[in-house]
Amino acid sequence: MVARTRRGGVAGALGWVAAGSMLANACAYLIHLAASRWWLDTADYGEFAVGMSAMLVLGVAALGLQAVIARAVVRHTDLRRIGRVTILTTASVTVLAVVASPVLAVAASVGVGTAAAALSAAPMLVLIGAGEGVLQGHGSFRLLGWVLATVGVLRTVPVIGALTAGAGPAGALVAGTVGSAVAALAVFWAVRTEGREREARPGVAPVPDGLDLLDVVRASGVQLVLIIAASVDLLLSRSVLSAGDAGIYALGAIATKVAFWLPQAVGVVFYPRLADPATSRRSLMHAVAVVAAIGVVLTAGAALAGPLVPILIRPDYAPLVGLLWLFAYTGAMLAALQVALLSAIARSATALSAVTWAAVAAEVVVILTVVHSIVTLAATAAVTATVAAVTTMLVGLRRDQVADGRCTTDRRFADRRVRDGRASDGRSPDRRVRVGRSSHGRVPDRSHPTGGAAGADGADATRD
Repeated sequence: MVARTRRGGVAGALGWVAAGSMLANACAYLIHLAASRWWLDTADYGEFAVGMSAMLVLGVAALGLQAVIARAVVRHTDLRRIGRVTILTTASVTVLAVVASPVLAVAASVGVGTAAAALSAAPMLVLIGAGEGVLQGHGSFRLLGWVLATVGVLRTVPVIGALTAGAGPAGALVAGTVGSAVAALAVFWAVRTEGREREARPGVAPVPDGLDLLDVVRASGVQLVLIIAASVDLLLSRSVLSAGDAGIYALGAIATKVAFWLPQAVGVVFYPRLADPATSRRSLMHAVAVVAAIGVVLTAGAALAGPLVPILIRPDYAPLVGLLWLFAYTGAMLAALQVALLSAIARSATALSAVTWAAVAAEVVVILTVVHSIVTLAATAAVTATVAAVTTMLVGLRRDQVADGRCTTDRRFADRRVRDGRASDGRSPDRRVRVGRSSHGRVPDRSHPTGGAAGADGADATRD
């Protein structure tokens, strides 16, 4: 049932997806570097950055749709239903973008044109997420890696070109929307190509239902809490720290983001297996083990790199020398939390995100009432990430264990009823047929309109 990687096994799949993700992330960082350093002044860059952030928040629906579509593909949901949910999600996000544009303009003190230009890219991101979800569910990770890289480049080049031509924040964001539209077409072409290859191979009959818009809403909520958990400490840093300390903390938070996003390929590759009930529990433990190993390496590397921060950047950042490892550790725990939450989406157990919501709420309270230094803020973020990740994983594994126990009990009870029925009927226990007599003393044949029974091995039962 679970989608399989095609070439090179798990290691090869991780390599392709990691390469594509890293190129896409590098393109995103390049946009901000180029915009802030060369083409936009401080005020214009602030407006541009707000627009980009707002687009990503509304684009959470794209992440949710990708996750539920990948799960639906693993479970062989009818592609027509997947298409309908994609259209509904895109339409809903389009309406939200129209409604939210004036609200964003007022709340963030940006131009209406800038707000509209930023949010207009969100529906394109939904279409991109849908296509990537299909490839992910099919286990086409080599193609998915190429798609991730291509999307990153296509979304970046128009923005860089617009900034080079002298466009302001709104013009650059419009160029980004155009690039996203082209990227959506490229993803559609990749999915069509992969679909034609798959049609040439024998497949499984599609399931007519199992996916609706509410699934997307639930998955989007899980993705949203993950984004909030990864950024709430930085967002509140200026409220509890001095301007200088907040700047130092922001640099340390880069280590958090690197440790968080670098293992992202693990969740992408393991997700189809997490969606398969037969392998979900084992795959969750394997995925967490891989993420934990990467986290240990990154945390140790950050500890060794800490003394280089004031040398390579500025002496002002000397407080990070002994703390950089803690930021990396927080990112590693957030990566583990991401795997646990992806597992919850894959198993349609999105209620598990309540654990993370509670942890984030507690973190906000602690930050606003207790924290007054870089050390205490970093420690609060690290403790919150650890509690959320460990608790979510343990609760998820416990639910799987209970579910497996119930299934085993049900199977044993069913087998016992079959054995008891065979014994009372005088049949041999070796006879693998369903027992159930008709009023004429015959075994009904359910394979024909008139009666008769088929055995568990597919053979028709004989009459008494």
